[in-house]
Amino acid sequence: MKTSKNILVTGAKGQLGSEIQHLSQFHDFDFEFTDIEELDITSMEQIEAFFSSRKFDMIINCAAYTAVDRAEEEKDQAELINHKAAENIAVISKKHKAPLIHLSTDFVFDGKSFTPYREEDMPHPLSVYGKTKWAGENAVLKEAEKVVILRTSWLYSSYGNNFVKTMLKLAGERDSLNVVFDQIGTPTYARDLAGAVLSILSFKDFVPGIFHYSNEGVASWYDLAQAIVEIAGLDCRLYPIETHQYPTPAKRPAYSVLNKAKIKKTYGLEIPHWRTSLKACLEIL
Repeated sequence: MKTSKNILVTGAKGQLGSEIQHLSQFHDFDFEFTDIEELDITSMEQIEAFFSSRKFDMIINCAAYTAVDRAEEEKDQAELINHKAAENIAVISKKHKAPLIHLSTDFVFDGKSFTPYREEDMPHPLSVYGKTKWAGENAVLKEAEKVVILRTSWLYSSYGNNFVKTMLKLAGERDSLNVVFDQIGTPTYARDLAGAVLSILSFKDFVPGIFHYSNEGVASWYDLAQAIVEIAGLDCRLYPIETHQYPTPAKRPAYSVLNKAKIKKTYGLEIPHWRTSLKACLEIL
C-alpha cells in the first residue's frame, strides 16, 4: 500500500523552492521539482500535457514574478506569472483533486495599519507586484477546490538574490551605507517557511484558507541591516534614511507586519525569532 505522497513543486529554482528541495531529503514524500524549463505554468496546454502522464497528491506553487520595481514596467509579465499562471495551477489542482499550497505576499496590503495584519484584513496593494499577487490569490480561491494561501514577508535565503546577501556584499565593500528605517515588517528565512510548508503537507488534516507566515518579531530594513553587519562582524557604518530619500519605482507598504496566530493554532507551528534565523542563514553564507 502506497504511503508516500507525490508532490509537485513549481518555481523550484527560487528561494523557497530551493529550500524545499534542501529539506525534502529529510521527508519521505516523493517530490517532482519543476521550473520554467520543465513546466511553463503560463501555458495551460503544457500543464495538461504534463499532468496527462503523472499523478500528484498535492501541488506547491512557488512560482512568482518577484522583481517588485521592474514589475512597474513589465506589468504584462507580472500579470501573466502572478495571476494567470496561478489560475492555471488552481484549475489543474481542482481537476486532478490535488490540494494546492499557493505562496503570496505582505505586499497585498497598503501598510497603513499600525497593528499586525490578520488574514481577514482587506488587501489594498500599492504596487503592480502587489496587485498581481492579490489577483492571483482571488483566482486561486475561485478556481481551486482545496487551497492554502500562504502570505509571507521580506523573504531571504542562502539561495537566490535578496536583501541579506546584497547587504553582506555591500557592507563588505564599503565604509558606510544608507538604509531605509521607516518601513517596518518581519524578515523571513525561506528555510523556516519551507519547513512550515512541509508541516502542512504532513498534517493529518489539510485545512484550507489564507494563512500568514513570517518569522517572529518586528524590524525595519535598517534594523535588519544592522543585525547582518553585527552578526557577520563587518566594519561598516549604517545611516538610517527615510523612504523618500531612496525613491524606487514601486511603492512599498510602510508597515507590513503579519499576525501569525491563525497558522500557529491551526497547524501547531512554532516560529523562530527573525534574529535567530538570520544567524542560522549567515552561518551558511
